[in-house]
Amino acid sequence: MSSYRQHLYHLVFNTKRHLPTIKQDNVNELYAYITRVCKNKNSHLYRINGIENHIHILTDMHPSIAPADFVRDIKVSSSLWMKKSKLFPAFIGWEYGYGSFTCSYYDINRLIEYIKNQKENHKKMTFEEEYRKILLESGITPIEKYFP
Repeated sequence: MSSYRQHLYHLVFNTKRHLPTIKQDNVNELYAYITRVCKNKNSHLYRINGIENHIHILTDMHPSIAPADFVRDIKVSSSLWMKKSKLFPAFIGWEYGYGSFTCSYYDINRLIEYIKNQKENHKKMTFEEEYRKILLESGITPIEKYFP
């Protein structure tokens, strides 16, 4: 009998001190780089997008990879690449923490659209408001000291 799996994750992480250092002119190169990182980890990236201070990733993570290792590898390699490429001169790194939320495959289209529409979403709410909402919808109580 064959093994089957679906490990869908919505990942969110932001720039150090929430600074707007992801230059949108070069964001497609960053997203292509992160897509390659995911592919090299035998994982499928469904959608990536963000704004100047954070990104969202929707991925089917290979079961041989621990989620914390997966996020760490994306953050470390993309940070090094962003600095080396000089496409993001103000970028100083990713914030230490991140959000990792398991998702149902039945929600995939809604999540893809949500991630795709980040610029529109952030005309209505800040990153902090968005992140708090995601945490609450996931049944997680936010630690208030991390929200201004």
